[in-house]
Amino acid sequence: MMKFPDSFSNIPGRETLARSQVLQRSWPVFLDLCVAGIGLACFYGVVVIARYWFGHPEPEIAISLSPRALPLYAFYSVVRIFLAYLLSLIFAVGYGYIAAYSKRVEPLMIAGLDILQSIPVLSFLPGVMLAMVALFPTRQIGVEMGAIVLIFTGQVWNMAFSFYSSIKSIPRELTEAASIYKFSRLQKLIQLELPYAAIGLVWNSMVSVAGGWFFLMACEMFVLGTRDFRLPGLGSYLQTAAGTGNYTAITWGLLTMIAIIVATDQLVWRPVIAWSDKFKFEQVESASRVHSPMLHLFQHSRALQSLGRNTLVPLEEILYRRLAEKRVDGPAPAPKADRGATKNGIVSKILRGLVVLVATVAVLYAAWQALALLREVHGSQFVGILKGAAATFLRVNVSLILAAAWTIPAGVAIGFHPRLARIAQPIAQIAASVPATALFPVLLLALIRIGGGMNIGSIALMLLGTQWYILFNVIAGAMAIPSDLKEVATLFHFTTIQKWKTVILPGIFPFLVTGMVTASGGAWNASIIAEYFRLKNQTLQTVGLGATISAATDSGQFQILLLATIVMAIMVVTINRLVWRPLYRLAETRYKLGG
Repeated sequence: MMKFPDSFSNIPGRETLARSQVLQRSWPVFLDLCVAGIGLACFYGVVVIARYWFGHPEPEIAISLSPRALPLYAFYSVVRIFLAYLLSLIFAVGYGYIAAYSKRVEPLMIAGLDILQSIPVLSFLPGVMLAMVALFPTRQIGVEMGAIVLIFTGQVWNMAFSFYSSIKSIPRELTEAASIYKFSRLQKLIQLELPYAAIGLVWNSMVSVAGGWFFLMACEMFVLGTRDFRLPGLGSYLQTAAGTGNYTAITWGLLTMIAIIVATDQLVWRPVIAWSDKFKFEQVESASRVHSPMLHLFQHSRALQSLGRNTLVPLEEILYRRLAEKRVDGPAPAPKADRGATKNGIVSKILRGLVVLVATVAVLYAAWQALALLREVHGSQFVGILKGAAATFLRVNVSLILAAAWTIPAGVAIGFHPRLARIAQPIAQIAASVPATALFPVLLLALIRIGGGMNIGSIALMLLGTQWYILFNVIAGAMAIPSDLKEVATLFHFTTIQKWKTVILPGIFPFLVTGMVTASGGAWNASIIAEYFRLKNQTLQTVGLGATISAATDSGQFQILLLATIVMAIMVVTINRLVWRPLYRLAETRYKLGG
């Protein structure tokens, strides 16, 4: 047996077999292998989805209630919600940006946002699903795209409101700094507006995905006139189980959903929250930061670091250098007008006029057809819709008051205490993402036994579905309050009332208004499920606008569906104009950070 001299271990650079050296060299390799495994798993998922989507359509799929079907069903549902979220994020940033900076169209766009968020998912359903099926008549992707767009309509509006309100509340000194350094629009968006809006956008993304889970049951399995649309997924599994009263299947479905939500929280939301914490607008660094093992994995992977260093950073430098050169060179001198340029200008004006004319004619034609459809509504049906609107209005406001009573103090406590946030945030995410419609059968049976019935049950379901909009926005607002303001309140020994009056409520006010607006729209939207529910082959309903919309969708009475949707949109827009819009203006002026 060969022996090495003792002095060999003392030679510099020879500690290659030491445990610390082995860990130091092998750990980055392990991180790279984890990243590669995630990439391969995503690639395999894309292949599976592509094979299914581009296959032939399968009408009236039989939904299996066997637990063995849950992994595949869950995978399909996660993909639909993920794609709907990406579509929502792109739409929210684009729509909010244009609305914030285009003074001419801002009132029209915000009014459109108010109207769109007030339209229930089932009101979008006929047009969206029939259009998608017509676009892809021989492929399954048509029905899938229809379901994704429906999920999109249930989760996009609060994200658009959040980004819009964040841009409007950017401190003046930051905007002036961007102007002094002559940032281009793209550079200002990337380096100022998106970072400043990151915290609110992240927390609204969480509640949007939770809203997607809430409406998943309505988007994966529904009846449209004589056609029965069913998609294999977790939502259709839970709806089938709830409709048949199979509580074992409901339990399996809820456990699967909770497992997905916990995994999503640890693998997606916690890393994103930890990453977005660096965008907090403060002058004193916070003593406590959010940490995430998954974020550590991506930040310390040598493969991703090499990709960023050798590819992304050079591309970013080239882009910013070209933008800087354009700013230094200044705008090119305007060429002298000639006949060709004049002709081109005239032609472009004519083309724009023709486009506007065609769009106006199309809108007027659609409006005329809608009015012709409304002529089929009888006077008694119109009176019934108005009674239902009044009943739903009362339920919505009761649910909002109950939601605000507990979410404001709870959200502030979670946002102010990172240790509490580490425990409460995953619990809130799970509770927000579990569809209340899956728990509704149990809740409804209990209420019927004690004499509550659908009236109290509908308020409870609205509360379960919309309180999270307020909670997550309040948490985002509390986390966005600069640490120096909190320290000043502590330094001057503010009482609890003084702290709430001078720091907390002004700090969370813009976020609170966004949460209340989206919660109000969400409550109106949730009425389609809360007031009309199928349980063990029987339909339970109460007087309300949501029940009218659901019943009209099931029976194919599109004139009732259209009129009820118009009434709901008018009521929501009127409330927004009289209540929420003045509060938005107050948030943009009096409660805006900055000097």
